[in-house]
Order: sequence, then C-alpha cells, then structure tokens
Amino acid sequence: MFLKTSFTTLIVGVFVVYVLHTCWVMFGIVYTKPCDSPKSINCITPFLAGDPQLQLSIYTALRPDAEGGHTLIHKEETFDVNNKFERIVNVSIPKKTRNNGTLYALIFVHQAGITPWQDPRQVHMVAQLTTYMVPKPAEISLITGEDQTQGEKEDVQRKKRDGNAAAGGGAGTASTADPPVSHWRTRLTLNIVGDHFLFDKEHLPSDVHRYLRVFQNGKKMVYLPLLFVDELSNRVKDLVEINSTSKELPLTISYDSISLGRLRFWIHMQDAVFSLQQFGFTEKDADEIKGIFVDTNLYFLALTFLVAAFHLLFDFLAFKNDISFWKQKKSMVGMSSKAVLWRCFSTIVVFLYLFDEQTSLLVLIPAGVGSIIEVWKVKKALKIQVSWKGGKPTFLFGKLDESERRTEEYDTLAMKYLSYLLYPMCIGGAVYALIFLRYKSWYSWLINSLVNGVYAFGFLFMLPQLFVNYKLKSVAHLPWKAFTYKAFNTFIDDVFAFIITMPTSHRLACFRDDVVFLIYLYQRWLYPVDKTRINEYGVSYDEKPEGKTHKD
Repeated sequence: MFLKTSFTTLIVGVFVVYVLHTCWVMFGIVYTKPCDSPKSINCITPFLAGDPQLQLSIYTALRPDAEGGHTLIHKEETFDVNNKFERIVNVSIPKKTRNNGTLYALIFVHQAGITPWQDPRQVHMVAQLTTYMVPKPAEISLITGEDQTQGEKEDVQRKKRDGNAAAGGGAGTASTADPPVSHWRTRLTLNIVGDHFLFDKEHLPSDVHRYLRVFQNGKKMVYLPLLFVDELSNRVKDLVEINSTSKELPLTISYDSISLGRLRFWIHMQDAVFSLQQFGFTEKDADEIKGIFVDTNLYFLALTFLVAAFHLLFDFLAFKNDISFWKQKKSMVGMSSKAVLWRCFSTIVVFLYLFDEQTSLLVLIPAGVGSIIEVWKVKKALKIQVSWKGGKPTFLFGKLDESERRTEEYDTLAMKYLSYLLYPMCIGGAVYALIFLRYKSWYSWLINSLVNGVYAFGFLFMLPQLFVNYKLKSVAHLPWKAFTYKAFNTFIDDVFAFIITMPTSHRLACFRDDVVFLIYLYQRWLYPVDKTRINEYGVSYDEKPEGKTHKD
C-alpha cells in the first residue's frame, strides 16, 4: 500500500511541476521586456510611432518570388493599422492553378502612393492560397445506386475522359486511392502589431526576430510594422475544391491589429501545428488543433490547457487503477460478464467508426488503446487461456464457482429483458438508414448502423451491471478508484465535446455516461459496505487468509 501511495504521489508531484513549468513558459511567451530608456542606443523604436501614410497591397502569383508575373487583387490606399476591416474579393484563378497547381498571395505594407517595389521600407509576407487534400469519397444510396446530382456526375465523367484526375478527382469517385487535389483557401487573415513597443536590442525575442525589419535612422534604430499572416484561421471547412471551371473564386480578406503578446503566442502555436504536420499529421488532424486556438478566446484557451492537463492526469490514474484491478481479479462474483463483453464490442465498433469517418488522431488514438484494453478484460472475465501448438492458438475457458453462477443468472436475466427492446430498435434503425440515407459503401453502412446502436442504446448494456448490483444489494465488487477517475474525465469530456470536432453521436455519448455514473453513485449510497460480502479482490473481510492482512 505504501509503494502504491508513493507512486501515485510521485505522479501527482510530477504533474504539479509540469503545470507550473507550463505556466512559466506561457508567461515568458506573452511577456516581453521593454527597453528601459527610450534614448538608449539599445532601443529599437517603432516606425508606426511617426504616424506614416501607409498602403496595403495584395497580389497573386504562381510562385512565391513573383517570377512569371503578379496580379493586384486588392489595395487599401488609406490603410490605418488600428482599423479593423473585412473585404470579399473575387480572384481570377490562372489555368495552371486550375490544373492542380498552386497560387500564392503577396501581401505588402508600404508607403502610400507608390508601388511596393519602389519603396525600400516596405514589409511583405507570402501566403499560400491553395493546399492539397484528398477529396471526400462520394456517398451513394445502396438501394438505388444514386450518388451525386446529375451535373456533378457529368463533371466527373468529363474529368475521367480528360484523364486529369488532379484537376477533378474529387467529388465523384469513391476510390480511396484518389490523388490529392488543389483546394482554395477562402480566407486570408492579416495582423499588424498596433503597440508602439520599444524593443531592447539585448533582449530581443527569437520568435519575433524573423518578422523584424530594422533600418538606421540617424542614431536610432527603427523597426518596420510587424506583419503577420494568421495560418491558424485556415480551416478545412472553409476549403473549396478547384476544378477546370473555377475561373473565379471568392477570397475573404480580414485584418485586425494585434498585441505583441498575442502575436508571440500565435507564432508559437503556428509553429507547433507545422511541426505536427512534419511528423505526419494530416491537414484534417492539424485542423482540429487549429479549431481549439481559433474558435476560442485566450482566457478560455488557458482554461482548456489547464483542463486538458487534469484530463491527462486522471486518464493515467484511471488507467493505472483499472489495470491493477483487473490484473488482481480472480473471481467474477458481482461483475456482469455481459457488460464486459458489450464494452469490448462497443469500443471496437466505435474505433472502426471513427476510423471510417477519418476523425482526428486526438480522438482516434485513445479509442484504439481503449479497444485493446477491453479485449484484455474479456480474456480475464471469461478466464480464457491461450496456448499455441504448431502455430495455432487453442482457447481454454475456466469454470465458474457457485457464486459466479448466481451472478451469471442475474446477468442473463437482465440481458433477456433488454433484448426485447434493444434488438428491434437497432434493426429498425439500420433498415431506415439503408433506405433513406447515403453511404460510401456497404461497410460504411454496417459500421454506421452498429455505432448508432452503440451510441443510442449502448447505455442499456450498462444496465445489467446495475441489475446485478440491485440483486446482490452490493457495489463492493466494483473498481471504485478507477470509476472515480473516469467520472472526473467524463465531466471533462463534456467540456471537450464542444471544443474538439467529432461526430454528433460521439458527442452525445459523453453526456450519456454522466447519467450512468450518477446511478452508480446512488447505488453506492443505497447499499452500504457489507464486510461479509466479496470485495473487488475476490475475498471478504471475514474470510481473509491466515497470516495476511488486506486493506480495501
């Protein structure tokens, strides 16, 4: 017991140190030491302090260095750094871009009245207006075979005849081997630091350094406006597939001033997302992380980080106690084996469904790990022993004692009552979906039908355990430590259900678990601890082995 407590205390201690270190790092990001004396030669003064007359000009080009020509798409002749605006412009798409090519935006802030190439003190940034993604497979009616509108099908057939899969592979073909096609980013978000901040040359932040352009004005050093392109605002939901008919596409240009602290924070987050993509995260996976930053304000974002840290801690403690409980489990007295089997089946179905829906890895990886753990629990619950002979596995099932058989009877009786309600509803839902809804394939329909049954009626399969508790008038056989940690995580999941993008049915399932746990809490209050009954280790207080002590 001492070793377990010490290990848990160590983990909590590491967690506290991690949170404090993270808070210190975050403070170092948003806080920049200013120059103490404005007249010091180490001070770098802002160019905007002189209230210059500026102009914002945006061009498009096929190459980031503008070789091969450029086209002006928008300009703000009287550009005020502190005035927020949003403009929608129609951008002509070159033929090379329509043929699965790229297009770049060149953003200039320069002196008003002249072109940016004539201004030696202009600042500019380059943003990619296109990105490559695999088009979403078509969804068809499995009964009639209808898939897209007639116009979409004709467009697909034309693209196939042209042999230009890159220009059109998209909406029509259901092949998972479709090549990535060019998509249009409909938003371009720009920021300029509006603070007249005095930088100290000796304490210049490394993250800002790459955005800083400095020139000598007499004895003073002056830095030009800090222009920033917000890549985090580019969401997958805003992408539009480019095809041969896309001669003009709309572009929403948004501008707002930004504080230096927020700029530094945004630079770090943008770099983090880019690093994840370098490690193999897809555009969709990175998009889920972008949504956490873009769709929430900074205060709520800070709360999200804190809550996520606690979620990680409770996940680890729940995993540790759950594994420990099942590792020591010798008897299934009071435990519903049907509920264990159902949890295993449902977690595997949910994992396959999330995989089929191409859900974020943030959701998919924990679901996969949970499926493996549930399979191991089934092996323990059914007392399965696996032996290998000649490369072939042999499965041996253990025998139940009298107390376990009594539990099994209650478990079977509960499942009998549930089957009268559950099976007709699941079959009816699957038939309805087959007739009225569209799917990518028969496999997709099967997985969606199963997962809808899991989400809609899955909580009913938790009822056999509640029924067994009611019949035995005891909850001492349940892993309450793991339950407690999982309960905390369930309430945290309720928060994340509105932050991380996931299927609606998966989101509603988070709230279903809250209700079930409240019923477990009521049973724990209703049935007080009876030391003559079997506890979670398969023994009772009144039947402890001689020479051994046990602490519940």
